[in-house]
Amino acid sequence: MAGPLDQRLDGVVGERTAKLLGKQLELHTVGDLLAHYPRRYVKRGELSRLDALPLETDVTIVAEVLRSTSRSLQARRGSMQEVLISDGTGTLSLVFFNQPYIADEKAPNALVPGRRGLFSGKVKLYKGMRQLAHPQHALFTEDGQAPPDKETDPEGARAWEETPLPIYAATASLPSWKIEKAVDLALAGIAGLDDPMPLEVCRTARLMGFEAALRRIHRPSHDGDWVQAKRTLRFHEAFLLQTVLLQRRAVRAMFAATPRSPAAGGFLARFDAMLPFELTADQRQVGAEIAADLAGDAPMHRLLQGEVASGKTLVALRAMLAVAESGGQSALLAPTEVLAAQHLRSIVRVLGPDLAAELMPTLVTGAMSMPERRRAALRIVTGQAQIVVGTHALLSESTEFADLGLVVVDEQHRFGVEQRELLRRKGSAPHTLVMTATPIPRTVAMTVFGDLETSTIRTLPAGRAPITTHVVPLAEKPRWLPNVWRRAGEEIAQGRQGYVICPAIGATEDEGDLLPPDAEGPGPMATVPMATVTAVLADLRTQPALAGARIEALTGRMTGDEKDAVMTAFADGRIDLLVATTVVEVGVDVANATFMMVLDAERFGVSQLHQLRGRVGRGGLPGLCLLVTHAEAGTPALERVTAVASTTDGFALAQADLELRREGDVLGASQSGGRSQLRLLRVTRDGDIIERAREAAAQTLQGDPALDTHPLLRAAIERSSDEESRAFLDKN
Repeated sequence: MAGPLDQRLDGVVGERTAKLLGKQLELHTVGDLLAHYPRRYVKRGELSRLDALPLETDVTIVAEVLRSTSRSLQARRGSMQEVLISDGTGTLSLVFFNQPYIADEKAPNALVPGRRGLFSGKVKLYKGMRQLAHPQHALFTEDGQAPPDKETDPEGARAWEETPLPIYAATASLPSWKIEKAVDLALAGIAGLDDPMPLEVCRTARLMGFEAALRRIHRPSHDGDWVQAKRTLRFHEAFLLQTVLLQRRAVRAMFAATPRSPAAGGFLARFDAMLPFELTADQRQVGAEIAADLAGDAPMHRLLQGEVASGKTLVALRAMLAVAESGGQSALLAPTEVLAAQHLRSIVRVLGPDLAAELMPTLVTGAMSMPERRRAALRIVTGQAQIVVGTHALLSESTEFADLGLVVVDEQHRFGVEQRELLRRKGSAPHTLVMTATPIPRTVAMTVFGDLETSTIRTLPAGRAPITTHVVPLAEKPRWLPNVWRRAGEEIAQGRQGYVICPAIGATEDEGDLLPPDAEGPGPMATVPMATVTAVLADLRTQPALAGARIEALTGRMTGDEKDAVMTAFADGRIDLLVATTVVEVGVDVANATFMMVLDAERFGVSQLHQLRGRVGRGGLPGLCLLVTHAEAGTPALERVTAVASTTDGFALAQADLELRREGDVLGASQSGGRSQLRLLRVTRDGDIIERAREAAAQTLQGDPALDTHPLLRAAIERSSDEESRAFLDKN
């Protein structure tokens, strides 16, 4: 049943304003608008610091008018008005055209000396002076009421000056004060709004009422109002999110899965007997957790996180063998063709000829020819192929399984929830294991993967050689680049191989999710041309230090056959140096590869650099990684690169990454329902709130998994969840 928050905005704020709110801020209902919380608060009595305003940025500030003038234009008809505003120390210029009333003291809302108000526009630099381009303004006395007189009403004057005024994320045609007026109209229509939170949760968490929180965050009387309102609404967000995730887990647990237990002398026992090494303690522990899940009658949903080269794929393969013993099939979903092909080769090699012949590992990618796809499809649908490895091609309707018992998703951050579910629905409640080599801090795991159990592999297998990482700061030492190529030549001279990683293929083609040169602003390095595979390959073939070296390229734009030919040649030692994009970020395993040079390292994230570095030092020989960067000293970009060079501990880097990245970057692309609706909750700081909300959500769902006795909560979840989450719950 639709409530006040579901009302369309055109019936509340008028059609014109509603159209602007919808088009520019994606706000369509009263609930959307009231969830557009103020970014900050200002006070009439406190002027903004003008000298701290960043250039080329849209701002809304509190300032006082120092002077205003109007003069006729000489080159053309019309007039120009210049207004100087101040924070008491610095000044800022405002320029208007053909608005003579601006400087007319007799006009009711003129910008005359002494008046204060909100001023909005983009900060520009003109003839050495800061100015607001195309400014908009709202005086504090525009409502026609003068402020209380300090002599006759000192208390009223102080309250007028100290009342927090909301500043909203705005646009050029929708300044903050216009949004404020729209919010006033929305607030007028929610009197008596029901609270979606269970009463017991509100009492335990000491929350204020939902309607009161909305009113106080938008219209606080003092700072304490919005502080308490944010606390309540932040908990609301955490609780709704955790309820969605735990409800999803509960829905999955309702399905009956086929227990998959290994038998004595079966595939798994034969495989373990062939292994030439001992499993690490972590591998044994995680293996036991997965085995217990597989033996149960409810489908497993587990996240396996672990260090680069910690042996996650081996753990997953052992689970596939357990599934195969009951006649079940396993599907390993990989994000790229290179990684899928690498996985298949590794699985075939480690299984040995006898087990490989019995299990018939089969590859499915979009680059395969139609005859190859048909042969693979036939093996899969008949159940001959008990281990299937593929890319997104596995999700196509043409891929059907005889008995899909286990879905393994490698590098889960490359896939959305819906893609995982699409593959799962090809079986009858199959078990699911999602893997990541990017360690995930606990708060992120609870927020992004709260519907999954979590297993962790921290220790590396014995015999892994150390990797030394150095930063090559070209902004400070521009002549160091030839030394990088000399170092590569020295490694090749010893019979070793390596990689040069570029952020782009050609001048107009990039690959992967690259960061801007500096997440906090373009900075000087934005003018440095990006390193590309095409240009770097040509340059390296002319470098004296690499004379005679066999150098080839590998990118995602190449055909499947071309990529496979290059990777096979590299694995066989027929290529010395591979110039590549992030297509080699995960899964590529060449024991003789000992060095990596990452160009424009500032354009990659912390986890990406850690993943890339994990491609070397995998065969017992020491690894070397040089992070070549144009990042300037003191920039967040250089901080990221330096953080990677400081440690090879992926879990420490995950925490550093969490602290360095902005909130939107932490949550990333759509992995789990509802996260896109977070306004106040921050996984970087609100771990305690998330944990308490999770406990409260679990208690609420324990006796009412469908929320039949909590219709208001169910409606709030539907309102706050994204389409992917709603579709998941509907389908199941």
